[in-house]
Amino acid sequence: MNKYTIANLSEALSRRTFPTITLWNRLEGRPRTANFDRALKAEVRDALWMLTRQWQLGEFQGDDAGSPVFAKLHVATTRLTRYQAKDHPPTDFADQHPLEATVERRAIALTQGQQRLSLDLRLLMGRQWLKLIRTPPSGTDYRSAYQTRYPIDLPDPMSRTDAPICADLNTWQQVAAVAGRRLDGGQLYQYLTTPAPAGEPTPQVSDGIAVAPGDETFLAEQAVKFVQWFQKLYDQPISENDAWDSARLEYQFACSAPIATSETTSREQVLVADEYYQGHLDWYNFDIDPAAESLLPKPESTEPPARPSVLQTDTQTLIPNPISFAGMPNTRWWSFEDQKTNFGDIKPDTTDIAKLMVMEFGLVYANDWFLIPYTLPVGSLAEVRGLVVTNVFGERTWIDPSGAGADNDWQRWSLFTISQKDSPDTPSIVGKTLSDQQPASNQLLLLPTVPKIQESSPLESVLLVRDEMANMVWGVEKTIPTASGISQSGDEAAIALHNVYQRLLNQQLAVAPVPTPLDRANIRYLVMTSVPENWIPFIPVHQSGDSRQIQLQRAALPRILAGDPNPPLKVRPRTNLLRPGLDQKQAYYIHEETVPRAGVRVTQSFQRTRWRDGRVVVWLGARKQTGRGEASSGLAFDRIVEGQPPS
Repeated sequence: MNKYTIANLSEALSRRTFPTITLWNRLEGRPRTANFDRALKAEVRDALWMLTRQWQLGEFQGDDAGSPVFAKLHVATTRLTRYQAKDHPPTDFADQHPLEATVERRAIALTQGQQRLSLDLRLLMGRQWLKLIRTPPSGTDYRSAYQTRYPIDLPDPMSRTDAPICADLNTWQQVAAVAGRRLDGGQLYQYLTTPAPAGEPTPQVSDGIAVAPGDETFLAEQAVKFVQWFQKLYDQPISENDAWDSARLEYQFACSAPIATSETTSREQVLVADEYYQGHLDWYNFDIDPAAESLLPKPESTEPPARPSVLQTDTQTLIPNPISFAGMPNTRWWSFEDQKTNFGDIKPDTTDIAKLMVMEFGLVYANDWFLIPYTLPVGSLAEVRGLVVTNVFGERTWIDPSGAGADNDWQRWSLFTISQKDSPDTPSIVGKTLSDQQPASNQLLLLPTVPKIQESSPLESVLLVRDEMANMVWGVEKTIPTASGISQSGDEAAIALHNVYQRLLNQQLAVAPVPTPLDRANIRYLVMTSVPENWIPFIPVHQSGDSRQIQLQRAALPRILAGDPNPPLKVRPRTNLLRPGLDQKQAYYIHEETVPRAGVRVTQSFQRTRWRDGRVVVWLGARKQTGRGEASSGLAFDRIVEGQPPS
């Protein structure tokens, strides 16, 4: 059989088995002089030249296509109604709030183990509480009482607990300057928002305070305002409803919108985002989950649910408008463009597909596009179910979607459409007909997102790198939070903290180490080399129930102090990114594929944007970026090293 013979033409066109190849050349004149007076006259001397010129430009290949005058559009629209962060219970979708803040917001850590953080926020919260209780009904001044109840403690330079504070001189000075003089609003906020254990009364703002008669109601109302003020100032996750997946170092969440399948039954269109970490949230972060019918669990009742009222259909007749832009090429021979767009100045690379598409659209197909305006609500999922175009000759044409076809067709490409999530039930394209394949979705997702977000300097920064020589992964803490609220270099903080612990040990022993003959030996046996304390090890361990798959488990190295007679303590991470489950004494695992050979860099910083109603939204979010390759910690065991030669 001839290879150019197509047995089934319709199927070949639908599957795009034989794509066309389009080539064009740009004809440019080469002037022989700098005087364009004669050229601008456009003198015509040879009619044959005009005919050949028209033939070169394809003007003899005419068609009977007419310009569109009417377009009848049928659109089905549904609203996003539910939102689910990771595996937490679903909640109502809030389209009056930026979706980036809803997804990325993380709880601001006011404590880290036994250490208190964010002194700047604690002072700000304390000043706000003192403003709220200035005018109680009885006129009593409660400022000194609350400062005594929730104080800022003075750091003890001889205490191992306060060693992280005293290791940094600036932090030590800032905490000592306000200790005993200011109110710690963070303690008050944590006391009011921490749930009481079972069987115990709910915490009240007046607990431990001698309250005058009639002021308890006033203080309780101000406490509610205080909590709402802080949650509005910094957007916090509700009831620890955090979408951050610490095992994969990315956000996972899902949204759903009801769609009607019949008159009596209904289901939801579930959109999942399994790998969001870029900081730019839009339609391309979502995939349609065809296996999920709803974010809610299946009801026990067998009665069919009611048809959703949020699904709306609309049919409008509109007038198409030709697309135009500044510097658009003019189709007439003797007309000149306004030169507002210089396509010759665009120098795309071979990988700049977007620039090449813009040039092709502007130079070749710009006159063939028309715009049909249609307004959609924010937070909606829309689908064009029908489009009929009527031209000047009265002909009506049914327009099919450009991205229609099989969703798993490798030749299919479309923009602003959502792909379907792969599932075991999805049939393969090999050996299947068009009716057996999963149809592509032509729905348009319009999310309540913002175009611009301001990002602060990293509050925390962690670099996860692979160390092939040590056969493990290291979590290098490049930036750590301090008690003052200002971040500090992880390398400098690790050295300073180690020196403080060594100084405390020397003062505890109160004797200088006595040299031994081993100190002057030519060679020494070294059990293990030292590693900076800001390098947190992650060792490979087998997954439970599997003998081949492995995960990376957070481990700890001992803190070696010279002359310490006690067993060494473990070095703990100082960033919240590497501390999941540490305070609860739980293990922390990271999937092995999360840390590639190039490594990853994870940062946590404050994000700020302005919403459409003018209010400012601030939240604490995380980002993940590609690292810079492998690293070597220098960790080694059982080494023979050169000693100090005898004098």
